[in-house]
Amino acid sequence: MSEPNVVSWTAIVNGYSKFGLVDEALWLFWAFVESGLQANCKTFVCVLNLCSRRLDYELGQQIHACIIKVNYSNLFVDSAIVYLYAQCGDLFGAFRVFDRMPTHDVVSWTTMITACSQLGRGEEAFSLFSRMLLEGFTPNEFTVCSVLNACGDEKALMFGRQLHGAAVKKLFKNDVFIGTSLVDMYAKCGEIVDSRKVFDGMRKRNTVTWTSIIAGYARNGLGEEAISLFRVMKRRNIYANNFTMVSILRACGLVGGLLLGKEVHAQLVKNSSQSNIYVGTALVWLYCKCNEYSIASKILQDLPFKDVVSWTAMISGCAGLGHEPEALEFLKEMLGEGVEPNPFTYSSALKACARLENIQQGRLIHSSLNKTPAFSNVYVGSALVFMYAKCGSVADAIRAFDGMPERNLVSWKAMILGYAKNGLYQEALKLIYRMQAEGVQVDDYVLGTVLTACGGVDWNMGHSPERLHST
Repeated sequence: MSEPNVVSWTAIVNGYSKFGLVDEALWLFWAFVESGLQANCKTFVCVLNLCSRRLDYELGQQIHACIIKVNYSNLFVDSAIVYLYAQCGDLFGAFRVFDRMPTHDVVSWTTMITACSQLGRGEEAFSLFSRMLLEGFTPNEFTVCSVLNACGDEKALMFGRQLHGAAVKKLFKNDVFIGTSLVDMYAKCGEIVDSRKVFDGMRKRNTVTWTSIIAGYARNGLGEEAISLFRVMKRRNIYANNFTMVSILRACGLVGGLLLGKEVHAQLVKNSSQSNIYVGTALVWLYCKCNEYSIASKILQDLPFKDVVSWTAMISGCAGLGHEPEALEFLKEMLGEGVEPNPFTYSSALKACARLENIQQGRLIHSSLNKTPAFSNVYVGSALVFMYAKCGSVADAIRAFDGMPERNLVSWKAMILGYAKNGLYQEALKLIYRMQAEGVQVDDYVLGTVLTACGGVDWNMGHSPERLHST
């Protein structure tokens, strides 16, 4: 073609893109720009989609600026811009473009709902879905999948059931993606029986479907069931992806299935998947749960990239295996690499300090906590109370307990047992009464431990042990 025009340029760029040759497609786009021709709406949509696939936020913004400059806004271009910002995690930018669009279609609505769902903004996903229905749009299968994903993440079981009954059965009864989303939603909400019922009723299943139910069993502590289903999956020669392997490794850790775990590990090594951050973290967790500290440590050290989850798997594993000094060393190494701990990291490290009765290290962790959002986490607060009480510093334990914005049963138990184990029996009993007064159920373990510890103490409180049981 001697004189290619904008239509032919756009067609060739789009062709390369469809065959997955993203870099070559972008190179052609830059050649098109240098030719001096003016892009049209289809060209802009094509290159915006390329930016979305590459997560090239900066180039996408430049293209957006060009679109504004030449005033080429329409439904398809605006939807592509919304999708770009959503894919790149800029939810504010996506909303800004979406809210300024004069008209919407089901694709633009679904793009926003999916973005909110994927970025953990479930309530906003529900709100958008309601607005979409009120404006008379019929959801497609992608919309329903995204809302079901939000239902699972938000534990919105009732809304999930309503969506299952009102939309899925009528509109998408045999859709494999909807069925898979339902399996996942029910499992995340703890309704594993309903999850299995949907799974068994599906005419077609894919790898994601199998992975969802296996992960659901593992997530709900049913390791044996997960392993049994994994064996069925293997017998049927269904491909297991990395997410399947991560789920089965978790199941093996739950039941001490070291032998199967090692088989899965060998397969992962064969497939060169061990360096995957999610796979590596699951392997660390498995070997820690199976008391294979040295293997877990080697896997962690061999990971090319370590995130907070992989570090925390090792730190919590060490703390659980009685390797408390190593847990604190791994925390130090993690901080040295610039990785910010999460609440689970902090609570695991504090438990290690408690078992070592290392109050100095515990105070250093407490000091670091004060500057982070994790300080208000109920499990971190409980771990602080436990650590100070175990180290004999009841005054610090009380301050940590009283400073907690919310408390759960673990928090109360930590403080009550902290009093009792430090010989402050009257204070322990008073806290039990306060706990009951605030509507928190006292379990038999706390009661039995405190009453045993009290022994022959003078019960000069106007109450008797029998009343503690009856209140």
